[in-house]
Amino acid sequence: MLRLYDTRRRAIHPVRAPGRAVTMYVCGVTPYDTTHLGHARTFLTFDLLARILEATGHPVRYVQNVTDIDESILQRAARDNVGWRELGKREERAYLADMKRLRWRRPDVICHATQELPAMFTLVRALERRGAAYTLPRGVYFPVAAQPRYGELSGLSAAAMKRILVGQDDAKLEDPGRRDPRDFALWRFVDDGPTWPSPWGRGRPGWHLECSSMIRHHLGDQIDIHGGGADLIYPHHENEIAQSETASRKRPFSRTWAHVGAMRLGGKKMSKSDGNMVFVRDALNVTDPRALRLYLLDRHYRKPFDHDEASLDRARLRAAALGDALGRGRSGAVGRAGPAREALSALEDDLNVVRALKIVEWAAPRAEAAERAELRTVARIVGVI
Repeated sequence: MLRLYDTRRRAIHPVRAPGRAVTMYVCGVTPYDTTHLGHARTFLTFDLLARILEATGHPVRYVQNVTDIDESILQRAARDNVGWRELGKREERAYLADMKRLRWRRPDVICHATQELPAMFTLVRALERRGAAYTLPRGVYFPVAAQPRYGELSGLSAAAMKRILVGQDDAKLEDPGRRDPRDFALWRFVDDGPTWPSPWGRGRPGWHLECSSMIRHHLGDQIDIHGGGADLIYPHHENEIAQSETASRKRPFSRTWAHVGAMRLGGKKMSKSDGNMVFVRDALNVTDPRALRLYLLDRHYRKPFDHDEASLDRARLRAAALGDALGRGRSGAVGRAGPAREALSALEDDLNVVRALKIVEWAAPRAEAAERAELRTVARIVGVI
């Protein structure tokens, strides 16, 4: 059985799904720049998670969003003198092409914020009925006081939350009349840029509202796994919990929260806003997709990852050696004992790819034909052959 570290409970727990399929939502890209290794690491982690579940007999319903309207997109479009829709579509195509080259298990649904406005209005109406929305000159806000468990996911103090909020891209748009500086926008009234009509007036949706609404629309009020980069824990995922659980009165919103550690370059988090990136397409110019998968997954997903070209070179040699040792034959059902079972069990233990690959690499040169077929199954789940 797959076991994952749950950020909210701060412990490893079995993944249990009451429905026929495991429901999983992963926060996707804001398409204003090309895919970097940090994106790839995050999305390959959830690709692996889905592959493990499906390989062990658990159907998966996987939804990922595209935040195709955001202050970052508008700022980049203005800087580059291109239309914001044109920019978003171009960068989304590039992202999908990059991930396809990495042999990504594409989500079952890729939804776009600009196409989900009715679901957003429905959620805000539900919050109004609960007395958990109030209107100010600059927008409709969620009062964090309405959620008694606010802060449970991040474990941050109110002071720490406020410090983080000051650095957000939309900080300048916030209404100074908020009841609490941590209250967040459900719908914003803005003077420039694209706007849409709503029951409260023309404006744009709040970032956090977008994901909660898309989850509710495509997966329901409660899901089994919600994930993304660790930088999303606060404010994004904390705010999703607050509005979703308040609206539905169902808890937990997500049974498991999985977060991937930051990819770093030169000791700093790899990020678009800082221009501190190594792009997937550039890495694929010098290495094979299987080797890049091995490189990005061969560090426990919850740990930060410092990019290192020498390690990427070693991953290329390891992937080639593993391919030679396992060959191109058929896959085989993993038995109840043996190295393939040990490797699969390592993957099920909070995605311990490091241990799983060591087992496969040790066993492959020594394996008989049937055992080698089982090892191929594990290596193909990871996507390294």
